[in-house]
Formats: sequence, C-alpha cells, structure tokens
Amino acid sequence: MKRILMIVLPALAGLAGGAAGGHFLRPAPAETTDTTAEEAVTEDEVPPEFVKLDNQFVVPVLQDGRVASMVILSLGLEVEPGATQTVYAHEPKLRDVFLQVLFSHANAGGFRGSFTDAANLVPLRMALDEAAKAVLADEVRAVLINDIARQDSAG
Repeated sequence: MKRILMIVLPALAGLAGGAAGGHFLRPAPAETTDTTAEEAVTEDEVPPEFVKLDNQFVVPVLQDGRVASMVILSLGLEVEPGATQTVYAHEPKLRDVFLQVLFSHANAGGFRGSFTDAANLVPLRMALDEAAKAVLADEVRAVLINDIARQDSAG
C-alpha cells in the first residue's frame, strides 16, 4: 500500500501543480476594439414593429352576378422600427390599395374553393406587399394576413 501511495501522491501533486501553473501563467486575453462582421450585423439589427390595421376587410365573392360568399380579413404590417405612426398616417391610402388588390383577387377566383391553400395565398401576399410598398416604400417589410375567413351564402 505504501508503494502505491509513494507513486500516486507525487503524480497527483505534479498534476495539480501543472494545472495551477498553467492557470496562473496563461497569457491575458487580447483586448481588441475591432468587431467581426457577424458581431457588427448582430449589434445593428433592430427588431421590426408590427402594426395591426384597425378594421377588417370585407370582400364580396360574386358568382353568376350574385354574392356567393363574403371573405373577411384582418391585415397587419411588419415595418421598420419607428414607422408605426407613418403607417397610421397613411392608413386610408393603404386600405384603398389593399381593397383594390383583394377585389382583384376575388374576381380572379382566388377566394373560391381551397382559398387558404398556399398556392392561392402566395400571389395574394405578393400583391399586398407590392401595394403596401407603393404607398410606404421602404418602411414596409411585409403584409401579414392575421385572420381570414369565408362565409358562404345560404341557398
């Protein structure tokens, strides 16, 4: 037993001494004021603001000259930071261009059948984005469809 202790104890003492020496004698971390490109991008990113338009959009869907259903949508905007008041100041114009897009989409049959399918919503989203950017230019990142429902007429 003494033999084992005489071998193990000096080995443990050497290991502990080496670890302590390495810890205390390691070089100080270099202080730099330069940031990498990734850090610079992360620091400059500011989260967008989200603006919900106050009133819903009601779009009649016509079939054979009569209202076959009504589509009701709630829209919002993802905008650049600080642009919320600009959105509200231009809301009447935004509502007008959005209604033009929605009516055109309805007349093209976009709200018939499986109207929530991605194949139908992608062109609608693109048209809404284009309309919003025509009014607010670079302030708008995206138009958000918050809610969408269709109420079919009876009979």
